[in-house]
Amino acid sequence: MIYFEWILLVSIIVIAVFSIEVKDLLSAVILMGVSSLLVSFVFLLLHAPDVALSEASIGAALTMAIYVIAVKKTERREE
Repeated sequence: MIYFEWILLVSIIVIAVFSIEVKDLLSAVILMGVSSLLVSFVFLLLHAPDVALSEASIGAALTMAIYVIAVKKTERREE
């Protein structure tokens, strides 16, 4: 089980770095949503299902939807 936790934590860090480095804004938003979803899995492993549920619903779903709407109203690529 501890290997799964380490893999999960390292993947959160890698995805966060990729979301900073990617040039396409929509891809960055999707990567941020994936990292937020992985953080909710960490909360679930820490036996905090209420925090995990709120992180998945607010952090991953609602925030990502707001960012996608904002990206659609702007240019998608950084120049």
